[in-house]
Amino acid sequence: MDIIQKLAAEFKLRTPQVEHTVALIDEGNTIPFIARYRKEATGGLSDTTLRDLDERLKYLRNLQERKEEVVRLIEEQGKLTDELKEQIMAAEVLQRVEDLYKPFKQKKATRASKAKEKGLEPLAMIIYAQLLTGGTPEDEAAAFVDEEKGVATPEEALSGAQDIIAEMIADDAEIIKKVREATLRNGIIATEAADPEEKTVYDMYYDRQEALAKIPDHRVLAINRGEKEKKLKVRLSLDSEKMCALIAKDVIRHEKSIFAPLLQETVADAYKRLIAPSVEREMRSMLTERAEAAAVKIFARNTESLLMTPPVRDKKVISIDPGYRTGCKVAVLDGTGKLRAYTTIYPTQPKNDIAGSEAALKKIIEKYGADVIVIGNGTASRETEEMVANFLRKNAYDIQYTIVNEAGASVYSASKLAAEEYPDLDVTTRGAMSLGRRLQDPLAELVKIDPRSIGVGQYQHDVDQKLLAGALTNVVEDCVNRVGVDLNTASPSLLSYIAGINSGVAKNIVAYREEHGKFADRRQLLKVPKLGDKAFNQCAGFLRITGGEEPLDATAVHPESYAAARAMMQKLAVDPEAIGKGGDKTIEEKIKKAYKGKNLTESIGRMADELGVGQLTLADIVEELKKPARDPREDAPPVVFRNDVKSFEDLKLDMELTGTVRNVVDFGAFVDIGVKNDGLVHISQMSDKYIKHPLDVVSVGDTVRVKIISLDAEKMKVGLTMKL
Repeated sequence: MDIIQKLAAEFKLRTPQVEHTVALIDEGNTIPFIARYRKEATGGLSDTTLRDLDERLKYLRNLQERKEEVVRLIEEQGKLTDELKEQIMAAEVLQRVEDLYKPFKQKKATRASKAKEKGLEPLAMIIYAQLLTGGTPEDEAAAFVDEEKGVATPEEALSGAQDIIAEMIADDAEIIKKVREATLRNGIIATEAADPEEKTVYDMYYDRQEALAKIPDHRVLAINRGEKEKKLKVRLSLDSEKMCALIAKDVIRHEKSIFAPLLQETVADAYKRLIAPSVEREMRSMLTERAEAAAVKIFARNTESLLMTPPVRDKKVISIDPGYRTGCKVAVLDGTGKLRAYTTIYPTQPKNDIAGSEAALKKIIEKYGADVIVIGNGTASRETEEMVANFLRKNAYDIQYTIVNEAGASVYSASKLAAEEYPDLDVTTRGAMSLGRRLQDPLAELVKIDPRSIGVGQYQHDVDQKLLAGALTNVVEDCVNRVGVDLNTASPSLLSYIAGINSGVAKNIVAYREEHGKFADRRQLLKVPKLGDKAFNQCAGFLRITGGEEPLDATAVHPESYAAARAMMQKLAVDPEAIGKGGDKTIEEKIKKAYKGKNLTESIGRMADELGVGQLTLADIVEELKKPARDPREDAPPVVFRNDVKSFEDLKLDMELTGTVRNVVDFGAFVDIGVKNDGLVHISQMSDKYIKHPLDVVSVGDTVRVKIISLDAEKMKVGLTMKL
């Protein structure tokens, strides 16, 4: 198998494009580095496409290695034929390779292996050949009676031979392939209650049947959880007679043979005892793997949207972590996120000290000032929000408030990292600080938390945790490198996600910074312990230095391209000082005027040829000089601020509201509309057009206009539509 050609076909890319990309991966380059600084080699492939290609490359290489291993193992047994080798080498999935290898795999003692030990394999071959039309099976079996070997009668001989044939059928790769396909096509997943009298969240699955081929991924994960919690019984339902008939077509070739009835029995035994349980496990496993992969993909997309929420810079923040008995923790942060003060207020049950809470807030605002109040969305959030909204109305302050997702804040505040960062603060104060900083710079704060704890997915605790952790680490890495970080202020957590830098090197960078002062030049990174030339090459372009010795260090231009950037600036009379003053907005016009192409792309192409640099690389340099270190988060929807709050009782059918998307799942999106529980926009209510998945329409953080279409006061559920 030519892996390069296969990848090119699957991803619809040119062969040289794939060759160059694979070579870069094999050289140990990171995906963010390849995506940003090797565009000429990859043809401008995105980080997402590069990760997909890398994952597929690993699978195909693993497949190739397994094929070669299986061929070797069968050859060592002296059973490899040219036809079998060709089938193995032509296999496109690991499952097919394992199916072909199954008859040759060393097995534990089975009924078939015991029958072979009794010398019954020749009889099995006679029966399977089906050539005899006269006499009886017992007549043929009589010759294999041997009491010393444990075969006392012809019937026992036939029974042992049937066991051997049943295993042959179950090991036949072509038969298993047909059974698997038919099961997937016609199988039914049936669920029922373990205890029909018990009320659980799995009520809808108490007596349900759904086609195996059509069951949605989120329902697969739901029934898996219900089964694991022993609330549901799950089975695969199938017409066994039809499946036996399907197998019999391949097994019974001579219906007039005296062995045909015997083989019919053997087929039924092989299916019921060996094939059906195995295929059912495979189908359940396949559904689970598919559902987990989809859930991980959704979680990753949601996490990316959350991480790429625009920062609210230079705002003084009062951050409140709501609670009941222990009160609401308040942290006061300046515009850089530095803690100025902290306290506790008790506006909620059991104290309900509204007056004292308002007095505390007034004192804080008068002493430190405030632009925004941040409230966590957890326990007691709505009661706290109501107090804040009433307080702001009474005092006519020019202050807005917003709700932030506090998922993972408690995990961070109690972590070793938080203790190292703020050793003198208690856990609750650290948590309140984290909420405020999530508004000021979501990316920098959220990287401190295990991505699995961020809480913007579906069934994230039920999926393969290794798969989830890997996918989310990739997402965080891509986001951090897309935005870039300030080398002189970034935390070790943030630095550890930069291409080429691990947690140890990140700590070394911060230690070097603390000992020697701010970095003045990117080349100083080479003085950091354990950060060599290779790591420098990977990370340098993603680390920014503002006000350093080299103006280009403040941009995403890689040091390897400085010569080309300087040559371009000199040719176009671009003042290097402009980089630190917002860039040169006229640079594109200067290029068009100097190189007179039909359009900007052609002009940049001509300049690239002259400077001896790639056109895509030069285009990126132009963008950087036009708007240095542009933050891609600026393209995302802005944070929604509120100055009012609604109770569930305020809501009415057909009421139109503006809300913020908090989570996106397979079946819809949850939207914060200002009441305690988020409303649900079902996928069917997102558009008049067909939608394959909610993520095609909305992302976490989006601001959407919705209308209420259903209200369930008992369960506090709100149904919404975006079809206004």
